[in-house]
Amino acid sequence: MQALNYRYEVDRIPLATVAFDFLNEQGLAQEQAGLTARYPVVRQLLEHIQLTFIATFLAILLAVPLAIYLSNKKRAAGFALSVTGILQTIPSLALLGFMIPLFGIGFTPAVIALFLYALLPILRNTYTGLRTTDPLLIEAAQGMGMTRWQILREVRLPLAMDVIMAGIRTALIINIGTATLAAFIGAGGLGESIITGITLNDHQMILRGAIPAAVLALAADQGMALVERAVKPKIDY
Repeated sequence: MQALNYRYEVDRIPLATVAFDFLNEQGLAQEQAGLTARYPVVRQLLEHIQLTFIATFLAILLAVPLAIYLSNKKRAAGFALSVTGILQTIPSLALLGFMIPLFGIGFTPAVIALFLYALLPILRNTYTGLRTTDPLLIEAAQGMGMTRWQILREVRLPLAMDVIMAGIRTALIINIGTATLAAFIGAGGLGESIITGITLNDHQMILRGAIPAAVLALAADQGMALVERAVKPKIDY
């Protein structure tokens, strides 16, 4: 173990190469690992994307319909927003810790924790966007004989789309940052490099996790901005 640590810490040989050479000497590995194993950051990036996008997508599936249902139920909406607000205030590591006794360690508890974190911004923004629709527009739509569903689909949702997309965008960026902590419960992601780098006092390894995470957050933000412009209703004056 001292010789392996020396090769990594002093000779600066990549960790994957040190591990492969050792396993090869022991007869446990005979072929070089694939791309994701030779370059762990690639695997970690893919895991990070999977974690954040699945959790955010599941939050959209629940929060948007729930906000639509609650848009005319003020008391129930207040309760739902309070519950999701409480979830949002729980520290990330504490929430991940709560997941371990319930769901064990690994991918599933991390997705559930990120899903819970994403609920508040999506639910709140969707509810707020629907509630702030100009009553005169709703009255005009009713005067034209439109049903409640038609008013929702043709008037309220299009006008609220900016606010809804802003909530989804916020939830996604929050999840990308929070997902770096998912490595503490064995869920993988870019947090692996950051945590390992801190443990080994290896600044390069820390940056190998931190820089892709920051770039991913920026790329996701710009990507959601493009989606927001694409779904924004076009108004002709």
